[in-house]
Amino acid sequence: MFNTSYIEISRKAFRSNIRYLKKIIGKDTVFSSVIKGNAYGHGIENIIPMAEEAGIDHFSVFSAKEANDALKVMSPGSRIMIMGFLDDAETEWAIENEIEFFVFDMGRFEKAIENAKMLKKKARIHLEVETGFNRTGFEYAEVSRVTELLRREREHYVLQGLCTHYAGAESLSNYLRIKNQIKLFRKFGRYFARHDIQPVMKHTACSAAALTYPNTIMDMVRFGIAQYGFWPSPETQMFRFRKDAKDASPLKRMLSWKSKVMVVKNVEAGNFVGYGSSFLANKRLRIAIIPVGYANGFSRALSNTGRVLIRGRRVPVIGTVTMNTMTVNVTDIPGVEKGDEVVIIGKQKRLSISISSFCEMSEQLNYQLLTRLPADIPRFIVS
Repeated sequence: MFNTSYIEISRKAFRSNIRYLKKIIGKDTVFSSVIKGNAYGHGIENIIPMAEEAGIDHFSVFSAKEANDALKVMSPGSRIMIMGFLDDAETEWAIENEIEFFVFDMGRFEKAIENAKMLKKKARIHLEVETGFNRTGFEYAEVSRVTELLRREREHYVLQGLCTHYAGAESLSNYLRIKNQIKLFRKFGRYFARHDIQPVMKHTACSAAALTYPNTIMDMVRFGIAQYGFWPSPETQMFRFRKDAKDASPLKRMLSWKSKVMVVKNVEAGNFVGYGSSFLANKRLRIAIIPVGYANGFSRALSNTGRVLIRGRRVPVIGTVTMNTMTVNVTDIPGVEKGDEVVIIGKQKRLSISISSFCEMSEQLNYQLLTRLPADIPRFIVS
């Protein structure tokens, strides 16, 4: 296999998640599958075909690089939207390939119009407005200037969307801030409508907003973390639990990460294990070496705290996680041998290690862990 670990992606779990989320947003709302960060670690080449099978034909990425990766695997008729970085040369490329992209400052807008004129092809733009997140987007003070350009250059663009992004919809502490953002977005919409500027669609909701603020579900929802089976936060999950009491866990995790035991050996009492002196054997131990370390996405912060599954038992990581290996204590598990399956994330017999528990031990967000899984770990679709 030429790899020390591999990832399994569950088609069944993905389909279940899509059905659940589509039920929430309704049949008339476009489902945009967010595949930035290598589809949150699941692999763009895996997620796009499965999403298309589920009836999704709109995909959101952060950069032109990700858009180009998506182009290689998506079917004719599917669309891509770039929400983030796009330099001047890439703007020309996006227009040529009929890729939609966010416009959030005058420089990008003017360059888009310039390239559209040169190519004699309309730019497919989504106008992003600033409502309180303070990252990207036109301020309300700029609205008249933006409107002037929109009216003057109508023949050179298609206004695919009017959009914004919420500042922490996953947390109740941001409730008032989100409410104010919704109010300001509507103000933008009314202004443009008064000046005869109507986008093809309005979209503001990410996973967290769609799951907790129903009034943010407009013409399209940009679903990221939720489609992969993860709640944006425990608060989001509790909110939906009240709504979906019949199913305590409607989102299904679809990623499992596995490896094999590389070698098994004994360590006598009084000896240290691994680099330095972070773990001292207080009795004779049986240890197993796993060929996965921090270079493979297993955080060094999990030294002496992490867990993996071997032979249906949860075993502790001991000593310091190295670049390419970790050591686990298998003293109490009879018969462990080279080649035994190791589950780093996922299920084995009756036990499981979830992304959430994994993240809590390493003090990472689930977003961080997923997107930091190296792209060269092979990913396989399973039923």
